[in-house]
Amino acid sequence: MAVPARPEQAREQQQSGCYVYGIVPADVESAADVPGVGDPPARVQLVRQGSLAALVSEVDLTRRLGTPEDLRAHAQILDAAVIEVPVLPLRFGTVMGSKDAVAAGLLAVYQEAFAAALKEVDGRAQYMVKGRYVEQAVLAEVLAEIPEAARLRRQIQDKDPDATRNVRIRLGLIINHAITAKRAADTRVLSEVVGPHCVASVVREPTHELDAVHLALLAQITRQDDLEQALSDLASDWAGRIEIRLLGPQAPYDFTPALPPHRIR
Repeated sequence: MAVPARPEQAREQQQSGCYVYGIVPADVESAADVPGVGDPPARVQLVRQGSLAALVSEVDLTRRLGTPEDLRAHAQILDAAVIEVPVLPLRFGTVMGSKDAVAAGLLAVYQEAFAAALKEVDGRAQYMVKGRYVEQAVLAEVLAEIPEAARLRRQIQDKDPDATRNVRIRLGLIINHAITAKRAADTRVLSEVVGPHCVASVVREPTHELDAVHLALLAQITRQDDLEQALSDLASDWAGRIEIRLLGPQAPYDFTPALPPHRIR
């Protein structure tokens, strides 16, 4: 009589898995000829269960995911899909054992929650607004607004960096605190400008010390022109001070409910 393999042994023996990109309605057309993650990349397919479908592709479990090509493929598949159909993106690296596991362990289990979430994002996409301060402009603002900063700046000009180390540290702290306050104020201005053109927004944390604004928006795709015009007007107001750009449409990464991680295998 054969002894069933322990779960650990089964995972070691399994060479391939089912990579899951996101959730879409079941009535969408097949995603034929679209390459997915992995090397070589397998073609993206649909796994259907009830009113839902998952965008999936076969992936080699002996190869570690996470290359720039993998990350780009994951995002490109989801961002292309959102232009055509509502999509709920799953986090990068979501892999299940088989298509049957996707159908029974993911789509069937979360059928109601996914269906409700898809209704919320139907016709909508995520847009990212990113803005960065022009360094010399924001520094001039800080020096003009904070007398102590201007005084410390004069103290260190043409001086030995080692001899003025403490003064430089103090000045750096003042500038950082001032930029943090400006970032909060400018984010409020941006939120007021885009508010009429989106249904939800999320403030993202800065990724650079000169980041001015970083906002994720959920907006109607059909209103993208209005959003672009509002941001163009704001860019004119901020010219020479903050350089802003709009990214999207993207899948609604910031507006998709998270799944309990232990349920995804």
